[in-house]
Amino acid sequence: MSSTRQDAWSQDEDLLLAEVVLRHIREGGTQLLAFEEVGKRLSRTAAACGFRWNSYVRKQYKSGIELAKKQRKELKKYPQEVPSPYQEPETAAGITSVPVEANTVEQTDLLDFDVLVQHLKSLYEKAEKSINQEDVEGYKERIQELERQTYSLAAENDKLTEELTNMEKDHNALIEIMERARQMVVTKEDGRQKNVKV
Repeated sequence: MSSTRQDAWSQDEDLLLAEVVLRHIREGGTQLLAFEEVGKRLSRTAAACGFRWNSYVRKQYKSGIELAKKQRKELKKYPQEVPSPYQEPETAAGITSVPVEANTVEQTDLLDFDVLVQHLKSLYEKAEKSINQEDVEGYKERIQELERQTYSLAAENDKLTEELTNMEKDHNALIEIMERARQMVVTKEDGRQKNVKV
């Protein structure tokens, strides 16, 4: 049993997943078989491939799926001309026979699929280029500006904290002075009352 991977999906892996699933759709296979095939090739589980397809990749290839379904319909119209990849060709005495018509089938379906793959690759390249260097530099400058503001605010926070600490000390000292003055007044009044009573 091969070890399964737990890391993130790369663009190449997404592309392979899309190519295999679209091929299976086009040729009349099931997506489950496609997930198993991709899983073996990428050392991932079929469930992981299915989850990736349904959660992310499928949304990127809506037009490709429609094209593959259309091609599948066309292939169903001519079932004898193109053998299914999921069926063994007929054999007689150990010799594989291929229908003569299979060689005369137009290659438009394959060309369309190749064009689709090239189109998908160009979309990936465009996506990579869409984050151009100017945007990256702008983000770097913004990050540096925010870091400067953070340091400035941290310094201001330290200054205000120190001022607050000093104000609390002054406040406590004032409270202490007022408490002493109150005690002195109370002591003097007690002394006067004692003198009055005597």
